[in-house]
Amino acid sequence: MLKKAQKGNGAAFLQLVQDEKVKLYKMAYIYMKNENDALDVVQETVTKAYASINSVKEQQYFSTWLMKILINTALEHLRKNSKIVLMHEEQKEQGKTYNHDERIDLLHAIGQLDEKYKTVILLKYYQDLSTKEIAELLDYPEGTVKTNVHRGLQQLKKSLNKGGNLYGEQY
Repeated sequence: MLKKAQKGNGAAFLQLVQDEKVKLYKMAYIYMKNENDALDVVQETVTKAYASINSVKEQQYFSTWLMKILINTALEHLRKNSKIVLMHEEQKEQGKTYNHDERIDLLHAIGQLDEKYKTVILLKYYQDLSTKEIAELLDYPEGTVKTNVHRGLQQLKKSLNKGGNLYGEQY
């Protein structure tokens, strides 16, 4: 399929992407936190992938290559929109009251992590990638990946034990 797609066969490329669409959408949604933005990121990812399909050497790496494009695209969107998101979050926090019975969702807690921790946690536990695969995907040393996974899990544990956020405020 990959060879056909690299020769310009649109149907072959579409089939390759079709096989990955659920994983792409789930990962984009975790980063973007809403359906429209997640779909925009997936669409942009597919466009970028189509434009650079010839850079994939073997079909076994297509999924990882595509996921790397998606992560970079999602992070790019988040950076572009960071001021808007922060302002929206501030307004939401000011207008919301919490009670002690509310429980934090794990995905929300993951969303509160620093990007370097969030990315490795998602790749390891949601995409089932090995430490070595994550290191290759992100161009990090394996030791850095292990450290980031460990620190991310520590922050998650701390967040979930303190009522659901990373700053120690109780709900």
